[in-house]
Amino acid sequence: MNVLNGTKLLMDISLPLKDPVPIFSLVLFIILLAPIILRKFRIPSIIGLILAGMAIGDHGFKIIEKGSIDLFGKAGLLYIMFLAGLELDMTEFRKNRNRSLVFGAFTFFIPLISGYFVCTYLLHFNFMATLLVSSMFATHTLVAYPLASRLGITKNEAVTVAVGGTIITDTAVLVILAIITGAAAGNLNTHFWVRLSVSLIVFGAIILWIFPLVGRWFFKKIKDDKTSHFIFVLALVFLAAFLAELAGVEGIIGAFLAGLALNQLIPHTSPLMNRIEFTGNALFIPFFLISVGMLVDLRVLLRGPEALMIAGVLTALALISKWCAAFFTQLSFGYTPTQRNVIFGLSGSHAAATIAVILIGFNMGIINENVLNGTVVLILVTCLVSSFVTESAGRKLAIVEAERKPVMEEMPERLLVPISRQGHMESLLDFALMIKDPDASTPIYPLAVVQDDAEAKQKVALTGKIMEAAVMYAGATESKVQAVTRIDLNVSDGIARAAKELMITDVVLGWPDKTTTTERLFGSIFGTTLDNVLQSVWENMYVCDFHYPLNTTRKLVLVMPKNAEYELGFLHYIQKIFLLSKQVGARLLLCCCAKTQSAVEAYLQQFKLNIEITFKQFSNIEELLKLEKDITKNDLLMVVAARKGTLSHHPYMDGMPGRLSKHFPANNLVLIYPEQTEIDYIEAGVQPEDLTLAPIQEQLANLNKLGKAVKRILRGKK
Repeated sequence: MNVLNGTKLLMDISLPLKDPVPIFSLVLFIILLAPIILRKFRIPSIIGLILAGMAIGDHGFKIIEKGSIDLFGKAGLLYIMFLAGLELDMTEFRKNRNRSLVFGAFTFFIPLISGYFVCTYLLHFNFMATLLVSSMFATHTLVAYPLASRLGITKNEAVTVAVGGTIITDTAVLVILAIITGAAAGNLNTHFWVRLSVSLIVFGAIILWIFPLVGRWFFKKIKDDKTSHFIFVLALVFLAAFLAELAGVEGIIGAFLAGLALNQLIPHTSPLMNRIEFTGNALFIPFFLISVGMLVDLRVLLRGPEALMIAGVLTALALISKWCAAFFTQLSFGYTPTQRNVIFGLSGSHAAATIAVILIGFNMGIINENVLNGTVVLILVTCLVSSFVTESAGRKLAIVEAERKPVMEEMPERLLVPISRQGHMESLLDFALMIKDPDASTPIYPLAVVQDDAEAKQKVALTGKIMEAAVMYAGATESKVQAVTRIDLNVSDGIARAAKELMITDVVLGWPDKTTTTERLFGSIFGTTLDNVLQSVWENMYVCDFHYPLNTTRKLVLVMPKNAEYELGFLHYIQKIFLLSKQVGARLLLCCCAKTQSAVEAYLQQFKLNIEITFKQFSNIEELLKLEKDITKNDLLMVVAARKGTLSHHPYMDGMPGRLSKHFPANNLVLIYPEQTEIDYIEAGVQPEDLTLAPIQEQLANLNKLGKAVKRILRGKK
């Protein structure tokens, strides 16, 4: 408490601390030092924060006042559940939802049934106390989830199943808790059941249907204010938690569903995701772990044999029942022992929901103080065991995952992003970050090309500011960025030289400006910037026209021409499209012929990739505009084009940028030009019957147009 006495500011520093300034300062130093110190002893940082909470809390040295960090602690719990929903791979989740249901059933019924028998026949509790304590065994908290996230195993099926099972069992337990409290208050009637059912249905509809609509609208309207994006997401998380409590369940259910609702709107490589994870891991989650430690009172073990026996029985039963649930899940789906241990580690810790259940039962007189104190010991032991098991098994699983990843290419990928004006910079960098291999150590290269003329120096200074903004923007995602500036005779030559010098594998370009009639007629001689770049840069190229943020994409529509599978860059850009689909959380509609579909399916099967993909038969690129009925305004349309004279090229592709802009003016558009060489048709092993006369006919047509134009010019001169 601060007291202003004349000009002197006095602060109350007596223990326990009550002033927020020293409390906040102390907790921040704990968050800073505890992981550093315990890392030397190979102890998970989570344990250090829990032990620190025990030391400074009301049951330790009473350094800070009870309840002083409850707000941050509750926010941290909600943040853990929100991140669990946000980082969930929705394709894997949908694929494994039945497995999550099975694990949810195991981790709910095994502890519930075993707890019922132990509480009834060993501890001799009455029915209400037995039901309450048994349901407490069934719940668990993802205390160790930050460890799994830090180890990079959140995409593994074992983690996905564990997270899905968590929300199932916690929801069931909290519904049981609502029933118990209703029965204890004498309100367990028809009105109670109707109100609970309706409120849960309305709550689920608001979170899973309205939240995504509001989020998509907000991100489209507010494109550039990154601070507003972060505040908006936080507001939805805590609103969802509040709505959950109004519906009669705990706020953690609302936070998890908010993560699911916003999952597809927040790509994992975006600056927003980086800010969300950073804030949670640096502040909210450590506060929650410290608050858990402050609940623990080890002195209960000295209060007689009854308290010690109850604490031992509750703790042993909690760990054994959760291990059995993980073991039966392993047997059901053929998981490895390491995956079983990861599931057990994530589901073995009891904290927030557990203490909520027990405190409500204690306040209502259903259980006594010995059970409450035994539960506090249970929280400490299960959190410690869970952290150790997850840390150990997670490291082994991370090694296995790293060894399983297919080596797609020998040459490291390098992405070049030519930027002409700042307005398009962020959208092009977002696209590059989403298609970049997350394991690649090479940077992204934003490029500014300055024409070599009398004003070159002034232009270099101007582009320097744009490059600085590009580095700052991409740096917010913790991605490597190396800005490049070139002075050259023209833009296309500058891009071509930079691509060769930097050994670029992918080029991300902005959409070309409208061409004039002369450029369309003499394109093969004078050429636009895009045409010139295509003739001098043979690497994979993505020409992008973005009107709204990529994270609002509902569906990716990829259109591929005949013979696309024979191009040298086919597998490379297919990898990128699959990665983009994962990042934006959108399903993929692939329009192609039967041969191309077979090649894509063979690739999926070879590397066992889980992609939500639908095929549509499409063989003639001239029928592209007929796909309008399959494309909505929130879809990203991607068309695979080809350079002139290559196997999959068709004369219809020459006017593709203007044609797409005219017929799909509101859609995000990407033209893909696969990597080519002069001998692609030989290396690809194409049979003679696969070759067409289109390239030759196209060149003859261009020469014919050129001849007629020259004749008109000569006649005009005469």
